[in-house]
Order: sequence, then structure tokens, then C-alpha cells
Amino acid sequence: MNSQETSPGPPPLGVAMIGYAFMGKAHSNAWRNVASYFDVPAFERRVLVGRDPAGVAEAAAKYGWAESATDWRAVLDRDDIHIVDICAPGFMHAEIAIAALSAGKHVLVEKPLANTLAEAEAMAAAARSAQDKGVQSMIGFNYRRVPALALARELIAEGRLGTVRHVRAAYLQDWLVDPDSPMTWRLSKETAGSGALGDIASHAIDQVLFLLGDQVTEVTGRLHTFTPSRPGPNGPEQVTVDDAAWATLTLASGAIASVEVSRVATGQKNSLKLEIYGDKGALLFDLEDLNELGFLDATLPVREQGFRRILVNEPEHPYLEAWWPQGHVIGWEHTFTHEIRDFLLAVGSGTQPSPSFEDGLAVQRILTAVEESAAARSSLIQLTPSASTTQTTTTEGA
Repeated sequence: MNSQETSPGPPPLGVAMIGYAFMGKAHSNAWRNVASYFDVPAFERRVLVGRDPAGVAEAAAKYGWAESATDWRAVLDRDDIHIVDICAPGFMHAEIAIAALSAGKHVLVEKPLANTLAEAEAMAAAARSAQDKGVQSMIGFNYRRVPALALARELIAEGRLGTVRHVRAAYLQDWLVDPDSPMTWRLSKETAGSGALGDIASHAIDQVLFLLGDQVTEVTGRLHTFTPSRPGPNGPEQVTVDDAAWATLTLASGAIASVEVSRVATGQKNSLKLEIYGDKGALLFDLEDLNELGFLDATLPVREQGFRRILVNEPEHPYLEAWWPQGHVIGWEHTFTHEIRDFLLAVGSGTQPSPSFEDGLAVQRILTAVEESAAARSSLIQLTPSASTTQTTTTEGA
């Protein structure tokens, strides 16, 4: 070989994605765009998997996958598949992920990790065994890849807030406000595991852990279902998950976090609000303004203090060197592109991606603790209409 020739690089990684609805569309967009903006290992979008032959074939053609399939087990047997991206409903996560890891495939799975704590523990164990053999796995908490939140984590780690005392996290949506909204798999415990708790509280709780680099030691929780039944194809069907959830989390550092989530918060479309208060500063964030971060520096003289708006669009900010000139905003879909970028870089370098299945398991333990706390309220304080007296009622499994 003469000096002008170079040895060929490694063959491209073959990617299979399972699921093609809402999350499948978001992930497909990321797989399509990531190599155009970031230097990542070579890969090919080889197969999209779904249960409906016509539907998955149409989606594969639309989203740029080379082919479609309906049997995910057969796909795992293929030597040309190296990565499996799981966008299927939660009740399928454990079976597919464990089988994929056992087959030597790198795995990315959407949050929450699983529908039950037992499934999540089994997935984490499988991931540990696979990692010992060089097989990587990651859970898709995409909001870790919002540049403003990545910057917030950096500021907290640098000590700009001092000792964090109090965190407020509220994730509010309103897509289930109408009681006549039809029954879906997301409203059945058998398929979804939980309602707003697993769907969006998982994001809020992960942000608390991610931003503070902390662990939860105590949990109290409350769940509520406002609409107990919804129209199904053959008449009313029982809703078996929560519409809203509340939790108070005590962290190892001594900080306290309050978490509130709802899918029946009228007027709120997709609002994840985070407030982090330390003794030297504070941060504010709202997902509906995801390019902005509010920062207060309490070390300044009082006459100069106040929240200032950081427009997180500079090349010096996380991920943004790949995108547009400063001041040109990015959107929600970019978080998935960043997620795929980080996953591919970890696979290419043989390092553990973050967040790991262990991180997903930590969130799952907290979700389970919220459910257990909500189910085991032992003393309920009831106020009489006169408000002049109170009555304590002991309940079992209220």
C-alpha cells in the first residue's frame, strides 16, 4: 500500500428501531440528521420494526429506513444489526432489551425503563452483564440533552448556586382534560405501567437527579385519577392509571424537591418547569422556552441582583457548536439528535453511555416508592366544613 492509500474504516453499524409511532418518528428524525451535524461512527438505518405490516412499511419508507419487519426476534438474529433502538410501549421494554443485550446488540430504550421495578432490575442486571462484554446500553431521557439544562448542570457543579436547598419540578400537560378523550394504551396499567407518573414524572425526577448529581433517600407521594373511565371501541373502559401525581423527595445532600405532574392541567401543553434554589444563586427553566435559562447570582450586591435571561444559543454552550449562528434557536427535536450523538460516540469508544440502565433503575425505584406511598396513606387529616375542627381518619390502602 503506497503512502496515498489509507486503510478502510470499520464497517457501518447497522441500526434496527422497534416502534414507529410518536417516539419512533422523533427517533427516526434524529437518526436521519445526526451525522449531518456531528462527527459520529458510521451507521446505517437498516430496519424499522412494527406489528402492522402495512403501517410499518409505510413508516419505513417515509422516515428513511431501508426495510421494515414485523418480527423483532428475527431481527435480533441478524448479523448486520448492531444497535437496537426501542421505542415500543413500556410493557415491551424488558423482554426486547434483555433479548437484544443477550444477542450482543447495543441498546437504546425510551423512558421509563420498564413498567415494573422487577422488570427494571432485570434490565439493569442484563446491562451490567452485557457491558462486561463490551455491549453498551442507554435509557433515553432526552431532556438531559436540552442545552439550557446541560448548562444548568454545569453551573450547579461549578458551585454557582452554592448549597442547593430546594428544587421545584412541575411537568404539566392538558391532552386528557376532555373526559370524552378516547381510551388508549397509555391509560391502562397493564400496558403503560402508570399514568402521568411514569410518562412525565420520570422526566421530572430524572432532571432532579441529573441537575444535582444527587440521590433520593425519602419519598412521599399522592396519585389521583380525575376521569375513571373513557370511551372505548365497545363502550366505556376503566382507566387504571393516574391522571396526576405529586411527590416530595428528600435527597442525600439534604435538599428537598417537590414534583408535580398532570395530564389534565388545562392550558398547559408541554410545560416542564424547573426551579433550583441555592444559598448563592437560583436557576429557572421552562421547556416551552427551551432556549432560555434564568440565572440569579446572589453573591452580587442586593441592589444588583435579579434573574437574568441567558439565551442558550452560543457555540460555547453544550451541543450548540454544531448548529446555527448565535441567537438562532433550536427545538425539541434537537434533543433526540443530541441523544443519538452521545449514544453513538459511547458505542464507538466502548464507554458506558449516560444515562445508564442503572440511572433508569434509580428513577424506577422512586416511581415505585411514590406509588407505594400513595397506596399506603395511614393517616388522613380531614377538615370539617366549619374549618374550626379537624378529624384524623386512619385508612388502610386509601
